[in-house]
Amino acid sequence: MELHDILSRCDHTLLGQAATWPQIRAICDDGMKYGTASVCIPPCYVKQAKEYVGDRLKICTVIGFPNGYNTTAVKTFETAEALRDGADEIDMVINIGALREGRTDYVRDEIRTLKETCGDKVLKVIIETCLLTEQEKLTMCRLVTEAGADFIKTSTGFSTAGATREDVALMRANVGPDVKVKAAGGIADLSDAEDFIRLGADRLGTSRVVKAVKAMEKE
Repeated sequence: MELHDILSRCDHTLLGQAATWPQIRAICDDGMKYGTASVCIPPCYVKQAKEYVGDRLKICTVIGFPNGYNTTAVKTFETAEALRDGADEIDMVINIGALREGRTDYVRDEIRTLKETCGDKVLKVIIETCLLTEQEKLTMCRLVTEAGADFIKTSTGFSTAGATREDVALMRANVGPDVKVKAAGGIADLSDAEDFIRLGADRLGTSRVVKAVKAMEKE
């Protein structure tokens, strides 16, 4: 697989609580240099980042992150503000407790509400696979499809584990034809990235792929 093909599927990510603007600006520079799909950054930096990159790079941000238990109204406000600030893509976290209680209508309606808020902007739905049973993962494949979201995403990277090959394969096999798959959390290197893409991941949430490319350039 060509390196540029891998990079073009990466959401180059920095979501740590201590992230500073100089660090965000640096990953924006990386994203533009290496042709990543986007940079995924905290909401508070979206406006500044969009002004910095203009149309040269897509800006992705997170909503209800990382726990997902904000109310739908709060998530909707967060989404609308992020879009006003210039976000091109939104990665939302589902209400995991609601799913585990069997409140599937609530979960589906929340996703649908955020997709309506996004309009033609991309909505990715983080289901936090490490906290779900196999049946709950299958249920989320169905709900994300029914709600009209653009992507289903494995993980926040802030819980007990990240993406697994098994989960990516399961999601690819069970979402609708219009839903793409994003693997995030624990993608260690280029070999991992290729594996996840071959298994059906259309997008990768990681900072390590660009770091690996930089390391190769120094050799």
